[in-house]
Amino acid sequence: MRHRRPVAVLFVLAALLVGCGGDDDGAADDDGASTTAADDATTAADSDEGADDGADPEGGDDGEEAEPGAEETGTAPAVPSAGCDTAPHAPVDTERVDTTSGGVDRYYLLTAPEDEEPMPLVIDLHGFTEGADIHVQQSALGAYGIEQGFVTAFPNGTGEPVQWNTDGGETPDLTFIDAVIDEVAAGRCIDTSRVYATGLSMGAFMTSRLACDRADRFAAFAPVNGLRLPEDCQPSRPVPVLTFHGTADPILLFNGGVDTSSFSGGEPGPGASIPPADLDGEGYPATAADWAELQGCTDPADAVDGPVIDRTWTCPDGAAMEFVITEGQGHGWPGSEFAKQIESIVGPTVDGVDANERIWEFFQRYQLPA
Repeated sequence: MRHRRPVAVLFVLAALLVGCGGDDDGAADDDGASTTAADDATTAADSDEGADDGADPEGGDDGEEAEPGAEETGTAPAVPSAGCDTAPHAPVDTERVDTTSGGVDRYYLLTAPEDEEPMPLVIDLHGFTEGADIHVQQSALGAYGIEQGFVTAFPNGTGEPVQWNTDGGETPDLTFIDAVIDEVAAGRCIDTSRVYATGLSMGAFMTSRLACDRADRFAAFAPVNGLRLPEDCQPSRPVPVLTFHGTADPILLFNGGVDTSSFSGGEPGPGASIPPADLDGEGYPATAADWAELQGCTDPADAVDGPVIDRTWTCPDGAAMEFVITEGQGHGWPGSEFAKQIESIVGPTVDGVDANERIWEFFQRYQLPA
């Protein structure tokens, strides 16, 4: 399919990022279209409140703690999907797939290498107003998947502007994402024990929702610039979570809150009003810590490599909590060439940080328990 050129979508992305600003304070600009994530999903960017008492995920073997980064799973045999009966399938370079879900016309983009053997599937979710067609360029995860040997699906949300419903309970978007997995698994050779979710901004909100409500379908989760911990979050099993956030994010501020002043049409530009980051403070550091506590993880430790701080907790078997903090990074997908072209909107992109590499390394360590 033909992609829109980055220069043609700058104003759309500006609207996207203003819309993402509706998460913490419920303050979106576009005709009052605040994000639905603000209703029932909260992060520590809003308050100190963590998970409800007694909300520890069920599962885990015997409560024994694994070392940070331990590869406890990810080596079991594949669980082939129905599509493996007709494999191999030809490679697909960003094909639009039209479908229906709940009686509503929907679509997703699909990128895949040839599948002679069962392959992992990554669901990559766009941000508010961004849409799948733009996000496939922003993350470039589809092209990376062809190189590394996994299938990538980019579901498209609904509404005007396009968005995700991250409310609690069963929603049409959760049903649609289930349907995308089912369709891809029926049409291609997928390892159904290695299905993963990631997403940017509001797509990160939705990824967080999936971690709460779809731990039976996804083996691991990687929300980028928008980790949430909904109040009602009770995963059905321990879940591995890797999250990213930059200290210079001009939209979803590192220590909580939202700033849309850079979209007023004048000065200051992105980053001008960002306060100094407190690496152990409120906002996204606190949300990551709350996720760790929810899963019984302890003893966070930081490994520093230039501008990157890898914060890893020691977690019970099956769980993981890792937080990649990048000093000076803005709101774009880390390592994205597309994001570098729109730094005047999303803030800086720090060289040497590649979200795709980090996410894929993390995902490969995990698969659904048998």
